[in-house]
Amino acid sequence: MKQQQFLFLYILFYAVAAFGQDSEKTQSGFINAHPADHLPPYIKLACGFGERPDWSHDSRFILFVDKPMGEVYELEVATGIIRPKTRHFNHYGFTRAMYLSNGDILLSGPIAPFDPTDIEERDKARDLCWLSVMDKSCKKEPVPLNTLCAEGPAVSRSGMRIAWTHRDRQLPELGKNRAKLLMAEIIYEEGIPRLSNERVIFDSKRLPFSLGNSSLETQNLVPPEDVKVTFAVYTIENGNNTDVYMVDSESGEFQPITSSPCCYDEPEGIFPDGLYTCVEHAPSKQTAWPLLDLYKLKLDGSGEMQRLTYFTDYRGYKANQGVVSDNGKYLCFQIGKAEQEAGVGFGFFIMDLEEAAQHLEDFKTYNE
Repeated sequence: MKQQQFLFLYILFYAVAAFGQDSEKTQSGFINAHPADHLPPYIKLACGFGERPDWSHDSRFILFVDKPMGEVYELEVATGIIRPKTRHFNHYGFTRAMYLSNGDILLSGPIAPFDPTDIEERDKARDLCWLSVMDKSCKKEPVPLNTLCAEGPAVSRSGMRIAWTHRDRQLPELGKNRAKLLMAEIIYEEGIPRLSNERVIFDSKRLPFSLGNSSLETQNLVPPEDVKVTFAVYTIENGNNTDVYMVDSESGEFQPITSSPCCYDEPEGIFPDGLYTCVEHAPSKQTAWPLLDLYKLKLDGSGEMQRLTYFTDYRGYKANQGVVSDNGKYLCFQIGKAEQEAGVGFGFFIMDLEEAAQHLEDFKTYNE
């Protein structure tokens, strides 16, 4: 155990030291330094590598993948010990790993070989991911759920309901730039998980505008009822902006939560009260995929948000992929770099939300 702890501390030290630079501001206003060298007191580095973190329901562990189409690991927050979760079977890597409410793990990843050094093959593998469930013992092979999943699924924190997306990249018969959001419950028959009551809850054809080639992505079920679902609408009217939407899976009613032609706003990480979500936000007039910081967005449609991170003050860095603990006390998020593929992370951090509240600015609209 001491060797594991030493190794983890060494990784953390190396991750911080390797990126340390002169902290002087450039003429353009950016700081030439690594954000990890200048963290506020309410943020700490949790792990020096990895991406796509997810909190366990008791807030004791963080599940993550080491890289796109990579292995799944679990960090024990109190000790810093990292344990592999998917080395006991052959696979082609995973893009997502999320805790289900019963402790099992929902996985999303390709099921066919590809060349990870080839960007086109890597993109194709990312588009053709399939969902499966791995037993919490992590001693058995995952059980396929027999459905494709575009990007990440949404998982209930209290029940066995999930939601996910189908896009035309996976199913060309949908038609160009079209997507559907789906929902189902995971049930077990003789210990074997499967999807039940699978249904379409939203079709992008209902939107009153056209989409660019990134289309839609399911993000989070909204607690505590898990009836509403937040989702991202990308490159609206083939432009650079992205907005947050929410749909009621029972009534079919949907609404924009942000409406900002100037900006990229992607929901990531729901708060347990169901009144707020984290959002990745940045001006997007110059590019559809800008460097981002995390904000706390009201889900009332006002568009008001509170800035949580300032990683984009440091040249070439961003903060993204936020996920809030079930008790609402902590935010885990990853650090990203410029000129990397979307969603790629280089370690993740934990923010104490209660302590941060004493330092953060008020809510306001950001339409710059």
